[in-house]
Amino acid sequence: MEFKQYTIIALLAGLIIPAAKAQTKAVTLDCFFNNEYRKNASGTMERFHYTWEDTKSSGYSIWGNIFKQNGASLKSLMAEPTAESLKGTDIYIIVDPDTKKETANPNYIESRHIKVITDWVKKGGVLVMLANDSANAELPHLNNLAGKFGIHFNDDLYKHVIDKQFEMGAIAISPGNPIFKTARKVYLKDIATIKLSLNAQPALTDSGKVIVATERYGKGIVFAVGDPWIYNEYTNGRLTSSMGFENDKAAEDITQWLLSQIPKKE
Repeated sequence: MEFKQYTIIALLAGLIIPAAKAQTKAVTLDCFFNNEYRKNASGTMERFHYTWEDTKSSGYSIWGNIFKQNGASLKSLMAEPTAESLKGTDIYIIVDPDTKKETANPNYIESRHIKVITDWVKKGGVLVMLANDSANAELPHLNNLAGKFGIHFNDDLYKHVIDKQFEMGAIAISPGNPIFKTARKVYLKDIATIKLSLNAQPALTDSGKVIVATERYGKGIVFAVGDPWIYNEYTNGRLTSSMGFENDKAAEDITQWLLSQIPKKE
Protein backbone atom coordinates (compact mmCIF):
# COMPACT_ATOMS: atom_id res chain seq x y z
CA MET A 1 0.00 0.00 0.00
CA GLU A 2 2.77 2.40 0.95
CA PHE A 3 4.65 1.58 -2.28
CA LYS A 4 1.54 2.30 -4.37
CA GLN A 5 0.98 5.60 -2.57
CA TYR A 6 4.51 6.84 -3.29
CA THR A 7 4.25 5.57 -6.87
CA ILE A 8 1.09 7.62 -7.44
CA ILE A 9 2.68 10.72 -5.88
CA ALA A 10 5.76 10.32 -8.08
CA LEU A 11 3.64 9.91 -11.20
CA LEU A 12 1.61 13.01 -10.34
CA ALA A 13 4.80 14.98 -9.73
CA GLY A 14 6.09 13.87 -13.11
CA LEU A 15 2.93 15.19 -14.73
CA ILE A 16 2.84 18.48 -12.86
CA ILE A 17 6.46 19.61 -13.23
CA PRO A 18 6.61 19.52 -17.05
CA ALA A 19 3.28 21.38 -17.22
CA ALA A 20 4.68 24.17 -15.04
CA LYS A 21 7.77 24.45 -17.22
CA ALA A 22 5.66 24.62 -20.37
CA GLN A 23 3.81 27.67 -19.04
CA THR A 24 6.94 29.82 -18.73
CA LYS A 25 6.81 32.57 -21.35
CA ALA A 26 10.07 33.89 -22.80
CA VAL A 27 10.48 37.58 -23.60
CA THR A 28 13.46 38.39 -25.82
CA LEU A 29 14.81 41.93 -26.15
CA ASP A 30 16.76 42.76 -29.29
CA CYS A 31 20.33 43.94 -28.65
CA PHE A 32 21.49 43.66 -32.26
CA PHE A 33 19.66 46.46 -34.05
CA ASN A 34 19.91 48.51 -30.85
CA ASN A 35 23.55 48.16 -29.82
CA GLU A 36 24.81 51.22 -27.96
CA TYR A 37 27.77 51.58 -25.61
CA ARG A 38 29.10 54.23 -23.24
CA LYS A 39 32.02 54.63 -20.86
CA ASN A 40 31.21 53.83 -17.25
CA ALA A 41 32.77 55.39 -14.13
CA SER A 42 35.82 53.14 -14.41
CA GLY A 43 36.43 54.17 -18.02
CA THR A 44 35.46 50.86 -19.61
CA MET A 45 32.76 50.50 -22.24
CA GLU A 46 29.39 49.10 -21.22
CA ARG A 47 26.10 48.43 -23.00
CA PHE A 48 23.28 50.81 -22.21
CA HIS A 49 20.05 52.26 -23.58
CA TYR A 50 16.96 50.08 -23.51
CA THR A 51 18.46 46.92 -22.00
CA TRP A 52 17.12 44.73 -19.19
CA GLU A 53 20.32 45.24 -17.18
CA ASP A 54 20.40 49.05 -17.37
CA THR A 55 18.96 50.30 -14.06
CA LYS A 56 19.47 53.99 -14.87
CA SER A 57 16.83 56.17 -16.49
CA SER A 58 17.85 54.83 -19.92
CA GLY A 59 17.13 51.16 -19.17
CA TYR A 60 14.24 48.69 -19.18
CA SER A 61 15.00 47.11 -15.80
CA ILE A 62 11.63 48.16 -14.34
CA TRP A 63 9.72 46.73 -17.30
CA GLY A 64 11.79 43.57 -17.07
CA ASN A 65 10.81 43.20 -13.42
CA ILE A 66 7.13 43.59 -14.37
CA PHE A 67 7.49 40.77 -16.89
CA LYS A 68 9.15 38.57 -14.26
CA GLN A 69 6.46 39.39 -11.70
CA ASN A 70 3.94 38.12 -14.26
CA GLY A 71 5.78 34.82 -14.61
CA ALA A 72 7.87 35.48 -17.73
CA SER A 73 11.57 34.88 -18.27
CA LEU A 74 13.88 37.44 -19.90
CA LYS A 75 16.40 37.02 -22.68
CA SER A 76 18.63 39.37 -24.68
CA LEU A 77 19.41 38.59 -28.31
CA MET A 78 22.90 39.90 -29.07
CA ALA A 79 23.07 38.40 -32.57
CA GLU A 80 20.82 38.88 -35.58
CA PRO A 81 17.41 37.21 -35.45
CA THR A 82 17.27 33.84 -37.19
CA ALA A 83 14.75 31.02 -37.10
CA GLU A 84 17.08 29.24 -34.67
CA SER A 85 17.78 32.23 -32.39
CA LEU A 86 14.06 33.06 -32.10
CA LYS A 87 13.15 29.49 -31.26
CA GLY A 88 11.62 29.39 -27.79
CA THR A 89 10.82 33.12 -27.82
CA ASP A 90 7.19 34.08 -27.22
CA ILE A 91 7.57 37.88 -27.27
CA TYR A 92 10.27 39.61 -29.32
CA ILE A 93 10.91 43.32 -28.66
CA ILE A 94 12.71 45.56 -31.16
CA VAL A 95 13.37 49.05 -29.83
CA ASP A 96 14.97 52.16 -31.32
CA PRO A 97 17.19 50.70 -34.08
CA ASP A 98 20.55 52.49 -34.23
CA THR A 99 21.50 55.31 -36.53
CA LYS A 100 25.10 56.12 -37.46
CA LYS A 101 24.93 58.92 -34.90
CA GLU A 102 24.51 56.32 -32.14
CA THR A 103 26.67 53.47 -33.42
CA ALA A 104 29.61 53.61 -35.81
CA ASN A 105 28.47 50.53 -37.73
CA PRO A 106 24.74 50.05 -37.12
CA ASN A 107 23.04 46.76 -37.86
CA TYR A 108 20.13 47.50 -40.17
CA ILE A 109 16.97 45.41 -40.49
CA GLU A 110 17.56 43.64 -43.81
CA SER A 111 15.32 41.51 -46.02
CA ARG A 112 16.60 38.25 -44.47
CA HIS A 113 15.62 39.52 -41.01
CA ILE A 114 12.18 40.57 -42.24
CA LYS A 115 11.56 37.09 -43.65
CA VAL A 116 12.59 35.43 -40.39
CA ILE A 117 10.54 37.78 -38.21
CA THR A 118 7.38 37.69 -40.32
CA ASP A 119 7.52 33.88 -40.46
CA TRP A 120 7.98 33.79 -36.68
CA VAL A 121 4.98 36.09 -36.10
CA LYS A 122 2.83 34.10 -38.51
CA LYS A 123 3.48 30.98 -36.45
CA GLY A 124 2.27 32.67 -33.25
CA GLY A 125 4.98 35.12 -32.18
CA VAL A 126 4.17 38.39 -30.44
CA LEU A 127 6.26 41.18 -31.98
CA VAL A 128 6.74 44.52 -30.21
CA MET A 129 8.17 47.44 -32.19
CA LEU A 130 9.08 50.52 -30.15
CA ALA A 131 10.45 53.17 -32.49
CA ASN A 132 11.50 56.78 -31.88
CA ASP A 133 11.45 60.03 -33.81
CA SER A 134 13.47 59.98 -37.03
CA ALA A 135 16.35 61.95 -35.50
CA ASN A 136 16.90 59.20 -32.95
CA ALA A 137 15.94 55.96 -34.70
CA GLU A 138 16.71 54.34 -38.04
CA LEU A 139 13.16 54.39 -39.38
CA PRO A 140 13.61 53.48 -43.08
CA HIS A 141 14.70 49.88 -42.45
CA LEU A 142 12.35 49.51 -39.48
CA ASN A 143 9.49 50.63 -41.73
CA ASN A 144 10.39 47.91 -44.21
CA LEU A 145 9.57 45.44 -41.46
CA ALA A 146 6.62 47.35 -40.03
CA GLY A 147 5.09 47.73 -43.49
CA LYS A 148 4.60 43.97 -43.70
CA PHE A 149 2.05 44.43 -40.93
CA GLY A 150 0.35 47.56 -42.28
CA ILE A 151 2.25 49.87 -39.95
CA HIS A 152 4.37 52.88 -40.95
CA PHE A 153 6.23 55.16 -38.52
CA ASN A 154 5.89 58.72 -39.76
CA ASP A 155 8.78 61.16 -40.00
CA ASP A 156 7.26 63.60 -37.51
CA LEU A 157 7.70 64.77 -33.94
CA TYR A 158 4.40 64.64 -32.11
CA LYS A 159 3.97 65.77 -28.50
CA HIS A 160 7.17 67.78 -28.37
CA VAL A 161 7.71 68.83 -24.75
CA ILE A 162 9.51 72.09 -23.97
CA ASP A 163 11.63 72.08 -20.82
CA LYS A 164 9.52 70.82 -17.90
CA GLN A 165 6.11 71.53 -19.37
CA PHE A 166 5.21 67.85 -18.98
CA GLU A 167 1.51 68.36 -19.64
CA MET A 168 2.47 68.92 -23.28
CA GLY A 169 3.06 65.16 -23.39
CA ALA A 170 -0.21 64.12 -21.77
CA ILE A 171 -2.46 61.60 -23.53
CA ALA A 172 -5.82 60.54 -22.13
CA ILE A 173 -7.01 56.94 -22.40
CA SER A 174 -10.75 56.29 -22.45
CA PRO A 175 -12.29 53.57 -20.26
CA GLY A 176 -12.86 50.32 -22.10
CA ASN A 177 -9.55 50.30 -23.97
CA PRO A 178 -8.77 46.57 -24.47
CA ILE A 179 -5.05 47.01 -23.80
CA PHE A 180 -4.90 49.86 -21.28
CA LYS A 181 -7.39 48.56 -18.74
CA THR A 182 -6.22 50.64 -15.77
CA ALA A 183 -4.10 53.56 -17.09
CA ARG A 184 -6.09 56.72 -17.86
CA LYS A 185 -3.41 59.38 -18.33
CA VAL A 186 -0.01 58.67 -19.83
CA TYR A 187 3.04 60.67 -20.85
CA LEU A 188 4.82 60.38 -24.18
CA LYS A 189 6.98 62.92 -25.97
CA ASP A 190 8.59 63.37 -29.38
CA ILE A 191 6.62 60.50 -30.90
CA ALA A 192 6.68 59.19 -34.44
CA THR A 193 2.98 58.85 -35.18
CA ILE A 194 1.74 55.85 -37.14
CA LYS A 195 0.03 55.46 -40.52
CA LEU A 196 -2.08 52.34 -40.92
CA SER A 197 -2.83 50.06 -43.87
CA LEU A 198 -3.78 46.42 -44.47
CA ASN A 199 -5.52 45.13 -41.33
CA ALA A 200 -3.63 47.22 -38.77
CA GLN A 201 -5.81 48.78 -36.07
CA PRO A 202 -5.34 51.81 -33.80
CA ALA A 203 -5.05 50.91 -30.11
CA LEU A 204 -4.49 54.45 -28.82
CA THR A 205 -5.09 57.75 -30.61
CA ASP A 206 -4.74 61.40 -29.69
CA SER A 207 -6.31 64.24 -31.68
CA GLY A 208 -6.70 61.90 -34.63
CA LYS A 209 -3.06 60.75 -34.50
CA VAL A 210 -2.36 57.03 -34.10
CA ILE A 211 0.00 56.53 -31.15
CA VAL A 212 -0.28 52.76 -30.64
CA ALA A 213 -1.21 50.21 -33.30
CA THR A 214 -1.72 46.46 -33.51
CA GLU A 215 -2.16 43.92 -36.27
CA ARG A 216 -3.01 40.27 -36.15
CA TYR A 217 -0.81 38.33 -38.54
CA GLY A 218 -1.33 34.62 -38.95
CA LYS A 219 -1.38 33.10 -35.46
CA GLY A 220 0.61 36.00 -34.02
CA ILE A 221 0.19 39.70 -33.35
CA VAL A 222 2.18 42.94 -33.64
CA PHE A 223 2.18 45.83 -31.14
CA ALA A 224 3.77 49.13 -32.21
CA VAL A 225 4.48 52.53 -30.65
CA GLY A 226 6.53 55.33 -32.18
CA ASP A 227 8.59 55.79 -29.02
CA PRO A 228 10.69 53.59 -26.68
CA TRP A 229 8.20 54.86 -24.11
CA ILE A 230 8.13 52.61 -21.04
CA TYR A 231 11.80 52.69 -20.14
CA ASN A 232 12.82 53.58 -16.58
CA GLU A 233 12.66 57.35 -17.02
CA TYR A 234 8.93 57.06 -17.71
CA THR A 235 8.07 54.40 -15.11
CA ASN A 236 10.24 55.19 -12.06
CA GLY A 237 7.51 57.18 -10.31
CA ARG A 238 8.88 60.65 -11.03
CA LEU A 239 6.04 61.57 -13.37
CA THR A 240 3.42 59.65 -11.44
CA SER A 241 3.95 61.18 -8.04
CA SER A 242 3.99 64.82 -9.11
CA MET A 243 1.68 65.05 -12.13
CA GLY A 244 -0.66 62.11 -12.03
CA PHE A 245 0.66 60.32 -15.11
CA GLU A 246 0.06 56.58 -15.04
CA ASN A 247 2.88 55.19 -17.14
CA ASP A 248 3.54 52.61 -14.42
CA LYS A 249 -0.01 51.32 -14.83
CA ALA A 250 0.37 51.46 -18.61
CA ALA A 251 3.52 49.31 -18.38
CA GLU A 252 1.61 46.75 -16.32
CA ASP A 253 -1.34 46.87 -18.74
CA ILE A 254 0.89 46.39 -21.78
CA THR A 255 2.78 43.53 -20.14
CA GLN A 256 -0.34 41.61 -19.20
CA TRP A 257 -1.89 42.17 -22.61
CA LEU A 258 1.23 41.00 -24.47
CA LEU A 259 1.49 37.86 -22.34
CA SER A 260 -2.21 37.14 -22.93
CA GLN A 261 -1.64 37.24 -26.71
CA ILE A 262 0.75 34.29 -26.69
CA PRO A 263 -1.04 31.31 -28.24
CA LYS A 264 -1.59 28.38 -25.93
CA LYS A 265 0.78 25.53 -26.57
CA GLU A 266 -0.97 22.59 -28.20
